[in-house]
Amino acid sequence: MDAAFTAEQDEIRRTLHELMNKRCGPEDVKAAVGTPAGYDPALWSALGGELGLPGLALPEQYGGVGCGVTELALACEESGRALAPSPLLATAALAAPLVLALGTEAQRAELLPRIASGALTATLAVPGQGLATALGLTGDNRGDWSGGGRAGGVQARQGDQGSWRLYGQADQVLDGHSAGLLIVAAHTGGFARSRTLLFLVRGDARGIARTRQTSLDETRPRARVELRDVEAELLGSGEGGEGGEVAGALAAVGDAAATVLAAEAVGAAERALERTVEHVRQREQFGRPIGSFQAVKHRLADVYVQVQAARSAAYYAAWAAGSGSGERAGGLALAQALEALRTAASEAVQLHGGIGFTWEHDAHLYLKRATGDELLFGPVHLLRARAAESAELFTRQEATV
Repeated sequence: MDAAFTAEQDEIRRTLHELMNKRCGPEDVKAAVGTPAGYDPALWSALGGELGLPGLALPEQYGGVGCGVTELALACEESGRALAPSPLLATAALAAPLVLALGTEAQRAELLPRIASGALTATLAVPGQGLATALGLTGDNRGDWSGGGRAGGVQARQGDQGSWRLYGQADQVLDGHSAGLLIVAAHTGGFARSRTLLFLVRGDARGIARTRQTSLDETRPRARVELRDVEAELLGSGEGGEGGEVAGALAAVGDAAATVLAAEAVGAAERALERTVEHVRQREQFGRPIGSFQAVKHRLADVYVQVQAARSAAYYAAWAAGSGSGERAGGLALAQALEALRTAASEAVQLHGGIGFTWEHDAHLYLKRATGDELLFGPVHLLRARAAESAELFTRQEATV
């Protein structure tokens, strides 16, 4: 592994850092989350149309930049520092890779250039609260998480001339209220040929109802999506047999998305630590800055070590994802990054004293981001358990004994 970044990667980070400092300050974030979309369309236009971030990891033949997971992770590290609300994660890390991996050539040619330019936002809709399971982060995604033929979930029924109709409900869909395209995981085949397939549903399709949900972390808006006999298009040619190809693609996308999320959490944790250090240098108690007290120094030093360790894990996961080695370290990196963010945010609230507990201060935003992401993609102990299971860690230990 080469830990040095290229000039292009450094430029991506520098450009995003400058843009976020200029266009996505704390007041801008609070104003954006209060809009119906949940993000600033002007900022998204800059990220998509001017910088091409949604297409950063897409091939050039589909209008992308032709980079990889590492570049997308570096970009999201900078957006994480600002807690920037945008559809970048759902569009670029969840939906676009699935279209690229499973879509037909016609579907790729139609959708990916629009996604790469930022003209089309997209997301992944998974029934219930099973997103982490569907992505293979906290459990085996070859089970019946999409419905399993029972009541609930999302069911797919094939009609005439190869058409499909979907009915059911998906909760906790990232940017589901505003995305122009939804990739919906649905159960089909009944009990005889039970399988999970992915379907393309247009945001303005007839019979779809989308409601933005009240969420702990307003910078990560979610929605409930109700499908009432909605027309859908199968993602891919349908030649994947019993859905094994879908499960494999979801797991691969889940590892890359976890890597991007880990980098984003590292950026947020680092910024929370920086703001806390700035505060303890200025806040005085007993005639001296509170940052000069040894106990405070030790607490912040522990946070610094944890953040740097999480950054190393995220960078390694990004390298592994782009190396072609087949190693999947995203889930483990995400666990470490979420824990670092939770610790950094908790210390920020504590060491800011009375103002750290107020709505007017920004410390609570970092704590909510840590908690919200863990609820959606974790929890941390299950991320680690799944990583150990995938690596057959305990099996090897038992064999040696």
